[in-house]
Amino acid sequence: MEQIIEVFQYPWAQRALLAAILVGITCGILGCFIVLRNMALFGDALSHSILPGIVLAFLVTGYSSLGFFAGSVLAGLLTAVAIIWIQRKFGTKGDAAVGIVFTTMFAIGVIGISLISSRQGVHLDLKDFLFGNVLGVSNEDLSLTGLVSIFTLLSVTVFYRHLFITSFQPVVADTIGISSLVVQYFLMLLLSFAVVASLQMVGVILVVAMLITPAAAALLLSNNLRWVLFIAALIGVLSGVIGLLVAIWLEIAPGPSMAVVASIFYLGAGILSPQKGMLAKWRNKLLHRYKIAEEDLQKFMLKRTENSGESGIPKQMLSEAPIRNKKFILQRLILKGLVKSDDTHIYLTETGKHQANLLVRAHRLWETYLVNQMGLTDLQIHNDAEKLEHLLPEELLDEVERSLGYPELDPHGSPIPLKGIIEGSTLCDLKENEIATIKNEQLSEHISAELWSLGLVPGALVELKNFGIDSITLMHGERIFTLSKGLARVVRVEKEQALKR
Repeated sequence: MEQIIEVFQYPWAQRALLAAILVGITCGILGCFIVLRNMALFGDALSHSILPGIVLAFLVTGYSSLGFFAGSVLAGLLTAVAIIWIQRKFGTKGDAAVGIVFTTMFAIGVIGISLISSRQGVHLDLKDFLFGNVLGVSNEDLSLTGLVSIFTLLSVTVFYRHLFITSFQPVVADTIGISSLVVQYFLMLLLSFAVVASLQMVGVILVVAMLITPAAAALLLSNNLRWVLFIAALIGVLSGVIGLLVAIWLEIAPGPSMAVVASIFYLGAGILSPQKGMLAKWRNKLLHRYKIAEEDLQKFMLKRTENSGESGIPKQMLSEAPIRNKKFILQRLILKGLVKSDDTHIYLTETGKHQANLLVRAHRLWETYLVNQMGLTDLQIHNDAEKLEHLLPEELLDEVERSLGYPELDPHGSPIPLKGIIEGSTLCDLKENEIATIKNEQLSEHISAELWSLGLVPGALVELKNFGIDSITLMHGERIFTLSKGLARVVRVEKEQALKR
């Protein structure tokens, strides 16, 4: 530590530290839009393609940071235009066009630097451009990096809306007058600036690590773009500073050290991210297993109580439940208020019974769907229904019920429970010529939508005309409606005084 503190008393180390911070901020923020647009390979291409610009700048201006900057930006823009031109003129796929252009430009640059370096008295080392040279960070380099950082921050702040919408909805952007192509070219210009600003610290080969890795890590940690930009900048700064300190301590090149530190941050985000991390996925997977076991135990208890006619099941019967860790799962259900127990029996609470009925409903509806819609036999459907009943959302199950015509029985002849308890009467409770009002509140939105499509709105007066085997006939005003018996049994109504026409 004392050695590192002593090193930072030298101006070159102070310039390197400040440059590392600026590069981390610039590359971190800009990299977010590169990653979101799937342009990681494009960033790699631009970082390699600036070498011919460096060669040209050296021939014109000599060893000048400003000259290198101008030449690199020119080469970067030429690369971007060439890639798009090849895609449009020759129909070459994007990744292939990128590969063709950047390898050609990089090869030309390597050849140029090799030829120039062979001259006597010329100090233009290829490895300094490829891997960076912390000792070469001059005041001019630092000023240039600072200007690029300020320009990048101002651009992202001013054009945040344009960058946001073209990254996520380019078609919508074009529709409202924001040109996706112009924004993309501008982003390429910023990318060229960032590559040149990072040249002395990490070099053209490893600059892509500072562009992509902090941004990718930030996207694992947040879904809010503003927070992603902040986190990416923070990780970029930490990667630059820590990488520089490690490089000074171990006396190694700073560029590779920064890239490795950034990768460590990414690995940490991949493991610890609260939503997308490995630990979160493992936790969610474990909780899902518990959820399935809890639901299976509730369903087991419901079936046993229905078969026995009793309100609960003996505790020794718990051993028959087809789940693991039965006592642990039972305790979870008790803590959630879904099950209660005494010395000899365990019971489902009202909430527990409701959830168990929903699970049975899901199982039997999926069995019916697999037979009626998929053409499977009743011997093939049980295992598939066992999986689907735990996985798919209630909204999808309502749609399945609607598509099946609100069936009463599953393929095995077992009754399919309703989604909820129907208080009052349904259309099936009416007698011939009895009048009722369609209630506003139905068991699901799909039932209300079905009635709306028939022209039966909430508050409509209907009269039962005929009660058939599979359907009923209603009259509303002067119109006659025929409803399936399955739908009629779930439509809630309020009976009016019996009248005869």
